[in-house]
Amino acid sequence: MEKDMEQVLQKAEVLIEALPYIQKFNRKIIVVKYGGSAMSNEELQKNVIKDVTLLKLVGFKPIIVHGGGKEISRWVGKVGKEAKFVNGLRVTDAETMEIAEMVLGKVNKQLVTMVQELGVKAVGISGKDGGLLHVEKKYSDGQDIGFVGDITKVEPKVLYDMLEKDFLPIVAPIGLDDNFQTYNINADDAACAIAKAVGADKLVFLTDVEGLYRDFNDKSSFIGKLTASEADELIGGGYIGGGMLPKLANCTSAVKNGVNRVHILDGRIPHCLLLEIFTRKGVGTAIISDDENTEA
Repeated sequence: MEKDMEQVLQKAEVLIEALPYIQKFNRKIIVVKYGGSAMSNEELQKNVIKDVTLLKLVGFKPIIVHGGGKEISRWVGKVGKEAKFVNGLRVTDAETMEIAEMVLGKVNKQLVTMVQELGVKAVGISGKDGGLLHVEKKYSDGQDIGFVGDITKVEPKVLYDMLEKDFLPIVAPIGLDDNFQTYNINADDAACAIAKAVGADKLVFLTDVEGLYRDFNDKSSFIGKLTASEADELIGGGYIGGGMLPKLANCTSAVKNGVNRVHILDGRIPHCLLLEIFTRKGVGTAIISDDENTEA
């Protein structure tokens, strides 16, 4: 009986610890970029959706921006094509673009269904809807990589309208250029651009790594918190490589453009989102503005 009581009290302490964070972020917008392994494992997928739904129910205004890279590659393989990448960006010919749009639409509605199962109203859209994401053709080091778009403008009205009507928006990263041609967009870029445009309080990247390391091979060099300037120094010093480089550049860009905090979390840890936002310890890397000196 005493042990049971102890467990109950521990739960109460957890809730009390979360209270100031719930008060602080009430009615604030949080953009969650969702992809990687957390997306391909059904159990983790459910945990992420539960986390985001809980954020919504305690007063946050979440927006999910999702990728679908692994699923797109699977379907590209099904039609006998080989997935090609240049500097981490998918080479997207007309046929691949068609497959990508279909797959992202499928993933989008799966996520909508999961949120609705938990009793929260969700709406799935792509960057085409309401003119949300305007793009121009992106080149990678001068190379033509097909229908890959660079975001030139975000029209967030459609998102504001949904948030105001108490819907949880779920966005697939596809946009249109001035000639209404469809383009695939890197999901990290889309999440960053949307977070800036809506003045999000937080932008969260769910990834396949624990967070940032000064030296990835040295686990003791983990960085729990750093400023945008420190992040720039890491990038400039050549410490960060691979897929983390553009991600970190997106993070610093978001913080410099009004997003209060950016979090890089390991999406493979169950409920990492709640642990980072509602506990003092946190579980990933937080990037903050240079002039922020308050604890959160």
